[in-house]
Amino acid sequence: MDLPALPVGGRIRHHRERLGRTQAVVAGLCGITEDYLSQIERGLKKPSYDVLSRIAGELNVTVAALLDDTPEERPGFPATACTDVVRALLGQHLAQPVPAAELRTRVEDLWRTWQTSPTRFTEAESVLPGLIRDVEGAVRARRYGTDAAERRETLRASADLYGLLRSYCRRAGRLDLSLMVADRALRAAEDADDPLRIAAASWNLGHVLLSQPGDEQAAADVAMRAAEDLQRTLTTTEAAAVRGALELVGVVAEARTRRAWAARDRLNQRVLPLAGQAGEGNVQWTVFGPTNTELHAVSVEMLDGDAVEGLRLADQIDTTRLPSRERQFTFGLEVARCYDLRREDAAVLVHLLELEDLAPEDLQRSPLARELVVSLVQRSRPTYRRQVTALAERLTLL
Repeated sequence: MDLPALPVGGRIRHHRERLGRTQAVVAGLCGITEDYLSQIERGLKKPSYDVLSRIAGELNVTVAALLDDTPEERPGFPATACTDVVRALLGQHLAQPVPAAELRTRVEDLWRTWQTSPTRFTEAESVLPGLIRDVEGAVRARRYGTDAAERRETLRASADLYGLLRSYCRRAGRLDLSLMVADRALRAAEDADDPLRIAAASWNLGHVLLSQPGDEQAAADVAMRAAEDLQRTLTTTEAAAVRGALELVGVVAEARTRRAWAARDRLNQRVLPLAGQAGEGNVQWTVFGPTNTELHAVSVEMLDGDAVEGLRLADQIDTTRLPSRERQFTFGLEVARCYDLRREDAAVLVHLLELEDLAPEDLQRSPLARELVVSLVQRSRPTYRRQVTALAERLTLL
């Protein structure tokens, strides 16, 4: 059976388990702690070359065998962006302008599809090329027009469409296009002079930066500036919701840079009050509210490697109140990751199969889901090896 490419930690674990050695044994022979080796294998720590060399020696492999210098070729990051969508994004459009009210309806309909459909990629790709052309054509046609209200509503529709495209491009493996459309959303919101949409566009930009390792602080900076600007401009319930979503960008940035204590403090001191003020909702499609805040608390514990606390918190959450299937999927995936940290492979498999039913196209495109399946393939027991192998084949990992 051919195994797909693994990150360094996964390769170390694969070769260690191939030899039947425990973490305690390998760590002791390498002069490091068992906890440190565990964190390396889970991707929470990056070993120095000296440590990596010692590990390679004990595992009877070369250092090169443990390295993966071509992440763009890893099957965990499939590029699946529809060619017609990419062409529409990069083209010039001078079509007859569509009324702003019609554009607004079409964009909102697509957002609902994007957040609720199990086949959202397929459905969105059938609509996006034409909608991009019509929105861009309308923006160009009304740029110097005399109807200020129609121009502003067109720009608002444009900002909302490009916010959706940020999510689509990122999950379709095109981070370059994701950054481009996030910038377009921000420009359209600024041209419309719409403070709420400017803040939402900054939230989108923050998520693009979070997708690029090393840019976590830049993501937090963008989000915090936008939250401060919005607080000075608007004091509505809707503004509180978007501010809360921006604060969650900061929470994720802190958790991913191993500052779990700061992430927890931000959740408790800044996000929870805003969640209480805003209530459950979906302002600017952010899905911000008390439930989403609880989901981020689980994320913090997962990223900190505390699977026990993450699962304890997860058991208290009812995701049926969420208006977004996408957010339900992300939550389920993080629960699966918590079980993976505990090496409870049967539970990981159960949750992945549930996620396949919930959102099969998201599972296909999720790097974390694919990595979890890779780990299951390596460790699977005879009692459920057939199910694991079948899942890996459906995800084209074997």
